[in-house]
Amino acid sequence: MFTYKTIAPIVLVSLVGTGTVMAQDEDYGLGRDATDQEVAGWDIDVPPSGEGLPEGSGSVAEGKEVYQAQCQSCHGADGKSGPMDRLVGGKGTLASDSPVKTAGSYWPFATTLYDYVHRAMPFQSPQSLSPDETYAVTAYVLHLNGIVEEDTTLDAKSLPEVKMPNRDGFAHPDPRPDVDARACMSDCRSGE
Repeated sequence: MFTYKTIAPIVLVSLVGTGTVMAQDEDYGLGRDATDQEVAGWDIDVPPSGEGLPEGSGSVAEGKEVYQAQCQSCHGADGKSGPMDRLVGGKGTLASDSPVKTAGSYWPFATTLYDYVHRAMPFQSPQSLSPDETYAVTAYVLHLNGIVEEDTTLDAKSLPEVKMPNRDGFAHPDPRPDVDARACMSDCRSGE
């Protein structure tokens, strides 16, 4: 026997579902589609693969000049003594009680350093560095950390090839015994 308490929730769910479908079909005349140029202005992230890195290049020597002009006031001349986050040092400290997380000790990919500098630095004027300046600063910070040699020049091809000390520090198997911990690396779907 159906009662009000049985039918009311069914009717309510049906009406809510119908309203949601109807709302999706309505056009309120607000906004517009973004242009390709507008989307490109926001599509500036760089993944570990380096996809999306711009043309250009920068050397450690060039990076030192840019660093002194744009970065030193916040991060110190040595990359570890300024009022803002340390960029240099920390190797071997991540498993300690006082880990020092820097671009050289913690970050798993050199492209992450480029991406962050490009999008967010310098603090007072983000996105003001050219691609060449960003490659150069990235090379210099990597050099300060002992990751690249003094004569290194980085570009879209060489930057993703830089092997960071903590590159494998973020891949840990799931310790739960009830979980299949095999990682799917491409074309992943639930249950595969």
